[in-house]
Amino acid sequence: MGHGDARRDRCRGVLLGAAVGDVLGVPYEFECAPFPGAPELVGGGLGGSAPGEWSDDTAQTWVVARAVHDFGDLDRVEALDAVARGLREWFDSHPPDIGNQLRAVLQAARSGASAQRTAAAARAYAESGAPSAGNGSLMRTAPVALAYLDRLEADLVRAARAVSELTHADPLAGDGSALWCLAVREAVRTGELPDLRALCDHLPESGARARWREYVAQAEAVEPGTFAPNGFVVRALQAAWSAITHTPLADRATFFADVMSRAIGIGNDTDTVASIAGALAGAVVGAEAIPTAWRRAAHGYPGITGEDLAALALPLTATGDEASR
Repeated sequence: MGHGDARRDRCRGVLLGAAVGDVLGVPYEFECAPFPGAPELVGGGLGGSAPGEWSDDTAQTWVVARAVHDFGDLDRVEALDAVARGLREWFDSHPPDIGNQLRAVLQAARSGASAQRTAAAARAYAESGAPSAGNGSLMRTAPVALAYLDRLEADLVRAARAVSELTHADPLAGDGSALWCLAVREAVRTGELPDLRALCDHLPESGARARWREYVAQAEAVEPGTFAPNGFVVRALQAAWSAITHTPLADRATFFADVMSRAIGIGNDTDTVASIAGALAGAVVGAEAIPTAWRRAAHGYPGITGEDLAALALPLTATGDEASR
């Protein structure tokens, strides 16, 4: 596989990895079913999903990926408006599984939501005193990395935080989303696991940089099972990163599957942790290293397959392929 082909495969791996992680984690979310030690495509979970059917994690990932595909980046108000509209359209489809924070924000934003109105609803929710640093924006953030593969890190951080702030006003959610996008970007560019602690240097505030280095170091130091429950954005990122860093990369053919077993084995919000981890693991090894049966089974809102989702990544690689030669 040539350099450009390998990079395109890793881009596809980001979106397919996120979707496959979601569908593998769905049956075991919040202990809906006991985890047998290796994930199985059995469906079920909180929303009664069919085998291979993804949940709210990938539905929202598709919304962001569609906006990135259509606009190329997220620096334009129109692009963020597209994300806000897409989230509202998905919400109006009455999804069976949606987080409490996201439900409250989208209900408050109401129909015809713009980025401005949705973000204002998110700020009001945070100001009400309700917990507002959930993992719901982190789980959909990976497509942002694909739009900023060869642009300045500051541009990526700004975009990731803007997409997060549509529904999650807490700075921790924005920083977690930005950090994970930086990691996915680096993995797509190199095909290797990034130095996540070093990537904390690109967060905008010195206090945040120090805090996140500590969070990352903790995730690397202890076993993945430590990070449950994991609905909090910091714990979700730590769970995903711990699952990845405790999985040997020596055998790339089995790396993705092994990461999934570790991520889902943590328990609690299994589909979200596995989706977050899947995006980065897929960025490292590429789509072709994700087991074929899992890739073929993935499907869901808005009536598409995992391959349809992955196809949204391909137009985004052209500039990067030229830039990296």
